[in-house]
Amino acid sequence: MTDHPETEVPMAAPDERPRWLDSKANVTKVAWALYIVCAIAVLFDFVIHRHGDTGFDETFGFYAAYGFVGSVLLVLVARHILRRIVMRPEDYYDD
Repeated sequence: MTDHPETEVPMAAPDERPRWLDSKANVTKVAWALYIVCAIAVLFDFVIHRHGDTGFDETFGFYAAYGFVGSVLLVLVARHILRRIVMRPEDYYDD
C-alpha cells in the first residue's frame, strides 16, 4: 500500500487474471504516449497553415487550447450540474 491511495491502480478481482492496464507501468506508458501525441499535434501548427474565419483561430495552439478548455468544461458541467439532475436516492430501485 502506498501513501497516496488515490493514485493507486485498482487490482483485478482474485478470480480474474490481471489485465494489461492493471500494471502502473503500463498506465504510465499510455499517459506518456498521449502526451507525445498531443505535443506532436501542437507542433503541427508550425507546419500546417490554417485558413481561419476569424483572426484568433489562426493563432498558435488555438485548437489545442480550445479542445482542452472544452473538455474540462464538459467534465465540470457533468460532475456538478448534470449529476444533480440524474442522481437518484440510494434506495430508488428497492422494492
